[in-house]
Amino acid sequence: MAEIIGVRFKEVGKIYYFDPIGLTFKLDEKVIVETARGVECGTVALPNKEIADDSVVYPLKPVLRKVTEKDLHHIEENKKREAEAFKICEKKIREHGLGMKLVDVEYTFDNNKILFYFTADGRVDFRALVKDLAMIFRTRIELRQIGVRDEAKMLGGLGVCGRPLCCSSFLGEFQPVSIKMAKEQGLSLSPVKISGTCGRLMCCLKYEQDAYTDLIANSPKIGSHVKTPVGNGIVIDTALLTGLVKVKMDGSIEEAAPQVFAVEQLKTLNDGVFKVIEKDDDEIPENVAQLLDDEPEEKPKQENKPRSDNNRENRQKYNSQNNRNNRKPNNTRNNGNSEKFANNAEKDYSEYKPKEKSRQRRNQPNRSNNKNYKNSNHHKNNRGEQQKPHYRKPKNDK
Repeated sequence: MAEIIGVRFKEVGKIYYFDPIGLTFKLDEKVIVETARGVECGTVALPNKEIADDSVVYPLKPVLRKVTEKDLHHIEENKKREAEAFKICEKKIREHGLGMKLVDVEYTFDNNKILFYFTADGRVDFRALVKDLAMIFRTRIELRQIGVRDEAKMLGGLGVCGRPLCCSSFLGEFQPVSIKMAKEQGLSLSPVKISGTCGRLMCCLKYEQDAYTDLIANSPKIGSHVKTPVGNGIVIDTALLTGLVKVKMDGSIEEAAPQVFAVEQLKTLNDGVFKVIEKDDDEIPENVAQLLDDEPEEKPKQENKPRSDNNRENRQKYNSQNNRNNRKPNNTRNNGNSEKFANNAEKDYSEYKPKEKSRQRRNQPNRSNNKNYKNSNHHKNNRGEQQKPHYRKPKNDK
């Protein structure tokens, strides 16, 4: 177990774990910690707590200290500098004619870096802009491109429901949302009605998705054949939240109104056979009961009758034609060698031993001391000149 505290650097942001180094911290207390970006000021979102080692990424960075009055005064000064830097950056963006929208400016606590957050439709070449800003502020400059959802989270606002945006109120991280969720919940697929302030699908579509998934699994699908207390019919419409189903009865007039039943009163059928049967056999229809009760009759075994003489004669002819003894061997290379293979098959190979391989190099005489070899013409070239021995030059020699 490891003792940690959770620190959040924005009002609604991700919680990071730090080592309290034996100190006790309260909820919503300001602390100074060291991060990958440098020294920053954060708010305690989780007080001292012990968690399993598996959920902690080591090494944990320690908390430097609690916030003092001097630190609070320094934070207020940084906010004033952020407002000034925002105006200067907007001016430089207009001068360079860049297609980007500045969203927010953030100073680190130690003033070693300034972060500018912006949005753009595509990639933006802001190298010249970074040089101008570095000359003005005399510190490290970092420009970060963010999406429209992050922009709405930073700026805040009101949603279509009239309440503050969920992302800027309590959502720490964005959850994936798809158009399939709107279909399953029976909402209008018009982009105007299911889109949020940021122009993307509303985050609240994810809140009730698990409940709708469970209701859909336990409700009959539209177009399925079901059994009702009145009779069989086809499902026309389902109301997932109320648990009511509209069924058009079989044999009814086309203009007849459908009847409404609860989901518990229906049984789903598939070609006249129940998918799941949990109740007594008395409620099973007669045609289904017959299918379940009836067992296939066993066919009587046929006695082995003696073959007729004609069948035996035909079988003997067939065997004589396809007799293996009359066939020629398939492993012969030439058709004329069949007799040779037949004669070799009668030989006895029990005393056969393979020949030993002769080692020629060992049995060969030493040519350097052989007078006959020196007098021969084997060591002379085509011109009759004496050939010099060739030696392989070592790699290390130069």
